[in-house]
Amino acid sequence: MKGRKIRENVYWIGAIDWDRRLFDSLIPLPDGTSYNAYLIRGSEKTALIDSVDPFFADTLMSQLEAVDTIDYVVANHAEQDHSGTIPTVLGKYPNAKVVGTPKGKNMLMDLLGVPDESFITVQDGDTLSLGDRTLEFIHTPWVHWPETMCTYLREDRILFSCDFFGSHIATTDLYATDQGRVYEAAKRYFAEIMMPFRRIIRKNLDKLKGKAVDLIAPSHGPLYPQPDFIVDAYLDWVSDEPKNIVVLPCVSMHGSTDRMVRHFVGALAEKEVTVHQFDLAVTDIGKLAITLVDAGTIVIGTPTVHVGPHPLAAYAAYLANMLRPKARFASIIGSYGWSTKVVDQIAGLIPNLKAEVLEPVLCKGYPTDADFRALDKLAETIAGKHREGGFATSTRL
Repeated sequence: MKGRKIRENVYWIGAIDWDRRLFDSLIPLPDGTSYNAYLIRGSEKTALIDSVDPFFADTLMSQLEAVDTIDYVVANHAEQDHSGTIPTVLGKYPNAKVVGTPKGKNMLMDLLGVPDESFITVQDGDTLSLGDRTLEFIHTPWVHWPETMCTYLREDRILFSCDFFGSHIATTDLYATDQGRVYEAAKRYFAEIMMPFRRIIRKNLDKLKGKAVDLIAPSHGPLYPQPDFIVDAYLDWVSDEPKNIVVLPCVSMHGSTDRMVRHFVGALAEKEVTVHQFDLAVTDIGKLAITLVDAGTIVIGTPTVHVGPHPLAAYAAYLANMLRPKARFASIIGSYGWSTKVVDQIAGLIPNLKAEVLEPVLCKGYPTDADFRALDKLAETIAGKHREGGFATSTRL
């Protein structure tokens, strides 16, 4: 694919990965992704902002065929899907300098073998002149690695944000025209890689408040010609205020836990609590992560397997612990045959969740009327806790 003009002498160059379905052998990519790099031709110097995944090195280099000189390669982030083609770029432009944070320099030397003499390190707020254009570097640590930064093109008011504000979408749309689709993809992206650092990201958002930004150009997914669309979304996602939502990842083996889950979902719905239920045997983990962003309460439904939780339920608990959502409450429902340590073992899997654990409901064998009444009581407790907390009703995913 050819490069595409964004502004005068500013171009999108990169690659669209239509067929990739898994990232880091972990993150589902139902819509593929893109690797966005950007070329800026100043009156005196030329800069390349980021690169592409090494698998698409030929695509990037073909877009650079007519570019005689690159003076600077800005590495906003050291992860290979953005930096992996930098050694190839330096092979064509050996006099180019790689610009990054001090931590970024160390990581690129470790990960890619970029030599020390190829680097210029920049501190937070440093600038670099291209002649008639100025690059300003804004350190944004833990978005989502410790070395990350954004690059702000002052004269054109473009923020090259790398993973910040990104979305995994393979599309020929250069800009975020289908906002519904982009919103969900960006929220999935935030949930899967950014949510554990939401308090730090909130501080990084504060650093951007003083910048006049007309366009946000991330390194995955379409660009944002209306920056408030994605910035406002992030402000909501990183807030400490959950919504009136219960997320219920569950799995059943012989129907007992399933029967409890169905009753419990109905009881919550009657009390006007939104429920997102996920059958862990078949669910898209990314969808589960999206709903965890806003969840007020997480309830795990599991049968007992060898005294402990079902492995899929244990994985869901581990995932929630790793992502550290803002949920205020948690509980467990499920069944067992003769003995269980489900509660203790799941509690041991979620030390990072700062949530109040509500009384679990576990039944021996098939649930009885008494068990259903206990589920009704748990639903009423959750609804009351949400009302007391002033949890807002969610209108979007």
